[in-house]
Amino acid sequence: MMIPWQDIDPETLTSLIEHFVLREGTDYGEQELSLAQKVDKVRQQLAAGEAVIMYSELHETVDIKLRRSLRTE
Repeated sequence: MMIPWQDIDPETLTSLIEHFVLREGTDYGEQELSLAQKVDKVRQQLAAGEAVIMYSELHETVDIKLRRSLRTE
């Protein structure tokens, strides 16, 4: 289920994005970015509709996915 990022408390949204960018294996290219820059980039992707927040009722988990990756499923 897709959760509108606008419906999430701003502090909770920031924590969710920070958790996402701190995961091992999250790749942001060749240039090293600060945590704040990574969070900003994800927030911009959410605002632009390029990324979405997904909640899995089955697994009771929340994740951030690129919208284009959902089209192949």
